[in-house]
Amino acid sequence: MTEYQLLESGLQLAAPGFPPQAVDNLMEFSAMLLEKNKVMNLTAVTDPAEVVTRHFLDCAALAPCMPKNGRVLDVGTGAGFPGIPLAALCPDTEFVLLDALRKRVDFLNEVIDALGLTNCTAVHARAEDFAKDHREEFDAATSRAVAELRTLCELSLPMVKVGGVFYAMKAADCTDEIAQSDHARAVLGADAPELLRYTVPHTDIERVIVCMKKNAATPPQYPRRFKKIQSSPL
Repeated sequence: MTEYQLLESGLQLAAPGFPPQAVDNLMEFSAMLLEKNKVMNLTAVTDPAEVVTRHFLDCAALAPCMPKNGRVLDVGTGAGFPGIPLAALCPDTEFVLLDALRKRVDFLNEVIDALGLTNCTAVHARAEDFAKDHREEFDAATSRAVAELRTLCELSLPMVKVGGVFYAMKAADCTDEIAQSDHARAVLGADAPELLRYTVPHTDIERVIVCMKKNAATPPQYPRRFKKIQSSPL
């Protein structure tokens, strides 16, 4: 099975009803990612088939949760995960990809232009700084492979509207991490999490999406500076 066929088949399982151009867009993204990775550390995954499974099909599991006609913030997007695949799969949702490293954001803007993703913007900023002008502005926030859950809650939930949802993509064995985040998500205004477990198509990789619905406004003192978040997590 070619990488193209692997992606198309996997998307039919993970994100049924995806736009037909999404496969071509993601294959172009894969080529750009692997080429740029030769000169810039973007991903440890360098096999094209594993880019499809470990990155694209993993991210696609979140596509059915995305709010149609809503705005989604991808916190600490890195090489564009899950934001770029979601933008390709969900053309009726607007995505803002946030990252603190200028070189990564420059690369993402190249990808966005090359793929013609009119529903996607990459922004260079630290999450705690971005939150100052964008509090409770987004219908949802996402984060994948960025930090432990207590930290992610404080960096993400302040920017989610009351009634919105924060989606954290995690490994399957994150039970302790979820328990440790109970105080943080309660302080920041979120309900107890719902867990969406899945297996990445065409693999035996088990993953979980931690879904935290926001039920109250986040107190104005959050998020704190990142060093404080790290040294004294909620």
